[in-house]
Parts: sequence; structure tokens; C-alpha cells
Amino acid sequence: MEFLSVKKENHVATITFHRPPANALASTVLKELSKLLSDIEQDDDIRVIVLHGEGRFFSAGADIKEFTTIESAEQFSKLAADGQAVFEKMESFPKPIIAAIHGAALGGGLELAMACHIRVATKTAKLGLPELQLGLIPGFAGSQRLPRYVGEAKALEMLLTSEPITGEEAYKYRLVNHVVDEEELMDRVMALAAKVAEKSPVSVKAAIELAFYSKNERFQDGVNKEAELFGTVFTSDDAKEGIQAFIEKRKPTFVGK
Repeated sequence: MEFLSVKKENHVATITFHRPPANALASTVLKELSKLLSDIEQDDDIRVIVLHGEGRFFSAGADIKEFTTIESAEQFSKLAADGQAVFEKMESFPKPIIAAIHGAALGGGLELAMACHIRVATKTAKLGLPELQLGLIPGFAGSQRLPRYVGEAKALEMLLTSEPITGEEAYKYRLVNHVVDEEELMDRVMALAAKVAEKSPVSVKAAIELAFYSKNERFQDGVNKEAELFGTVFTSDDAKEGIQAFIEKRKPTFVGK
């Protein structure tokens, strides 16, 4: 695989993203991840998955430059729906997925982390959904999962201000399970994975299914609406300005159209 590598040891598969400089989640990366998950699902020796980003970041978001190649609202909505499908596959995956978050988990990176079953972050990691900074909205179910973890008020504040929170704040708001010093991250995550790997895969699968059993149809209605609005917003003049400003590394000027 071009952007992902996997290391298997002691019933744990560690998947590492390596797409410098920020491990951006282009559609090709998500396709690789989906295929790798399908392969691991059939591997009876693997009981737990750890997701980790190589370099300075877990993942600093979607590939904004890829957005400039898409022309219609329908194509943008399909891009969102495809990403949502991969993250839904993760959340309902029969083997636990643990996110090891360092540096930054922003935009699509945080949406990726929220689709995992357990999250461990460094104290100084930055977590947020800054899409509105670009005149956009989240597209990979972030608008639906974030309120579920931090509550509607904090989720709206994070969305409307585009301000990220630290790993320590994320722990306070129950967005992550544990917060650790940078040098302790992988040791803590692997120790956690080892504990889970000791359990019966049959009972683990049942526990995951039960944990999300009460997630009702309103969630699916919400992600469908997110994908629809993702396309609508992306074809606005403000979105074009926001994307261009990001590429040109300047502050966007929004006009409300």
C-alpha cells in the first residue's frame, strides 16, 4: 500500500499513516484504509487495531487540494458519503480500533479518530473541526459524532469558532479516554491494546455491537443530511474563496454567497 503500513504483533495490528507532511486523508488514503480493514477482519490472529500517524501529526484533515478537482455538488456529496461509509465501517468493526493521537487531529483527522472505539491523546495534541474557517462544513460524520461525545453546546462552539482543543481539554470533555505525555503515547496505547487482546474475540465483538445498538436511525438521517449540505456548501462562492485562501495561505474574505 502507498500511504499505509501495518505491523502485526501479539494479536495487535498497528496501522500507520505515512503521507507527509500532515497525513491528509485523500480519497485514495481512505480506500486503502477500507481495504486494509477488510483484510484484517478476515485475519483471525488479529484481535485489536491501533491507528497511528507517522511524523508530526495523527492527521491534520482532508486533502484540501483534492477538493479543487471536484466540480459539482453531487460529486462533493458523494465524496462525503464515501468517507462516511469508511468511518461507519470502523465504528461497527468487530475488532476494537484504538486511535493514538499526537500533534493534531483536525477536520477529517478528528472525524477519523471519533470513528475509533477508544482514543488516547497526548496532552498537547490539537483536536478540532476547523472546516468553517474555510467556508465549509465537516463531511465525514463529524457534525453527528462530535455532539455525541462533547455535547451540543461544546460541539457548536468548536464548529463555529474553528478553535481546536488540547488533548487535556479533550479528556475533560470526554472526547478521549486517556491523555498522556508525548513520549508515553505508544507505550500506553499498546498496553491498552494488549489488555483488550486477552479477551475473547467473540465477547469483544458482541460488546461492540451492544455499545452502538442504541444508535438509532436519526444518526443515519443526520449523516445523510451532512453529505447533502456538504455538496451544497462546497459549491458556494464562500467555499471557493475559503479553499483558495487556504492554498494561498491567507485569511479568507467571506461575502455570504
